[in-house]
Amino acid sequence: MDVGFIGLGAMGSAVARRLADSTTLRVADLRPEAVQALVEAGARASDATDIAQHCDVVITCLPRSEDVGSLMTGLSGLANTMPAGGVVIDMTTGDPSIDRELTELLAPRGIRFVDAPVSGGPQAAAAGTLSIMVGATEQDFERVRPLLARISPNVLHAGPPGCGHVLKLANNLLSATNRLAAFEAIALAVAGGMDVGTAVTGINQSSGRSYITESTFPRFLLNGSIQDQNFAVGLMLKDVALANKVAADRDSQLDICAVTLETLRAAADKLGAHADINQIAQLIPPLAKAIETRNDFRGGGATCG
Repeated sequence: MDVGFIGLGAMGSAVARRLADSTTLRVADLRPEAVQALVEAGARASDATDIAQHCDVVITCLPRSEDVGSLMTGLSGLANTMPAGGVVIDMTTGDPSIDRELTELLAPRGIRFVDAPVSGGPQAAAAGTLSIMVGATEQDFERVRPLLARISPNVLHAGPPGCGHVLKLANNLLSATNRLAAFEAIALAVAGGMDVGTAVTGINQSSGRSYITESTFPRFLLNGSIQDQNFAVGLMLKDVALANKVAADRDSQLDICAVTLETLRAAADKLGAHADINQIAQLIPPLAKAIETRNDFRGGGATCG
């Protein structure tokens, strides 16, 4: 079975590498250097048309669902060039409403559509520990599960088409909210006289702990500088905006989502959409100062009051 992979950003490249040594893999991206890196890992360089004509399964991992839609439509789009019986697996963090449109577009052509966004970052992709959230019919899920299991054993059938993206948006909303809240909570502790490492240690021994305090702070924020985590503010803003849209389309009011969205918009305005999400810590003076004056994660003491 030939597999095509379109979209070799940080996440796409890491996922594609998991398949390159166990699958006949054709890859395409707008950046030649990204394609070449996968060719050196065992894949074959192609373009989207070649992939559509020769691959039974096409995986997309693009910035937005609109990009996936553009790839599918038009005279040379995948919808018109893939043979009947093929399946498209979209790993983009995307819009469930566009999933429904693409499912309806491809079905009359005998092509199945599956949404399968991932969580965990490029490091988890390289380690084979990603969470893969699949929106598909039962039959389509059983068809794609063996392939997805080559990427990671953590493959969850979230529900019918679109549910993978709904779950991913819910996850990223919680991740964004946790990050902003953790930054402010640690800033509060520092402003109150605590050492930043001691504050993080205390939170991690208590009920307020999260991925942000347990992983992001020790790895990226407690070594004397604000280090990037390779995820842009603009992408997180896009994900939270999509979560807000899904809620609004279903007449659901999510107050904390709205606050998170406005905070991220303000951060994007001040830092730029391409800034790393950890750079939001710059915007909280007590936290930024504490990070920049710290040389190691030692959990030392301080005077509170």
